[in-house]
Amino acid sequence: MKVFISWSGDRSKRVAELLDNWIQCVIQAVNPWMSSKDIDRGALWFTEITDQLANTSIGIVCLTKENKNKPWILFESGALAKGLSSNRVCTFLIDLAPTDLENPLAQFNHTFPTRDSVWELVRTINLSLKEHALKESILLKVFETYWAQFETDFQDILTNTPETEVVTKRKDNDIMLDVLSTVRQLDKRLRNIESTNERQIIFTENEILRREPDRMSLSELRVQIQNLLEQELPEEIIMSILSEKGAVPRTIIRREIERGKTFHESKKEK
Repeated sequence: MKVFISWSGDRSKRVAELLDNWIQCVIQAVNPWMSSKDIDRGALWFTEITDQLANTSIGIVCLTKENKNKPWILFESGALAKGLSSNRVCTFLIDLAPTDLENPLAQFNHTFPTRDSVWELVRTINLSLKEHALKESILLKVFETYWAQFETDFQDILTNTPETEVVTKRKDNDIMLDVLSTVRQLDKRLRNIESTNERQIIFTENEILRREPDRMSLSELRVQIQNLLEQELPEEIIMSILSEKGAVPRTIIRREIERGKTFHESKKEK
């Protein structure tokens, strides 16, 4: 059974070569294929790769920060996806997290360089062999035998290859549009919060004033405060009169007195 291994860049290539050799040790019935060593000299590389993709059962795409947006990786991934079901195309995330990927690569099954994740990849390949598949108990023993070597070799590759990421420079207009969109969203959220809080405060205070039948309404309280302020009574006396008269909480009375004083002073200035 053929397994197509896609790569681009030095780190990706070395991991692809590691997978090429290691998978054959674990499952000998598998025949991995990668372009760096399997295309004969003088062959038309595009035609050869297209033919290989057409006869592939499983594809493994070795992804790094450097190559995740490279045209060659996207071409081979697209060709694999076109010829195979989505669960037969696996991305091997060498130095990436799933959140680093965008479509179409984000849609594939991701394999991480961990024991459990690589084991699931091996199981998937083995199940694809159907009647030629190894018993899972035997497969697990073989996997355990070779896993330590894979882990060591993989860490050596990470240590000995530079970690590079190709950053696509964004246009100034795109950045400004993103900033403008974010500011508008924040402004909208703040307005909604302020409006909600204001409505909640008014609702709560009116609800408090309606709980007992002898309490005056908020509008009545404001009228009473204006009348008492026009008589130039001290604030504490107004507080005492209204607390006894309307059984209104002192916190609400004090706030409405401050509000009324501001209104009263503005009238006097006019």
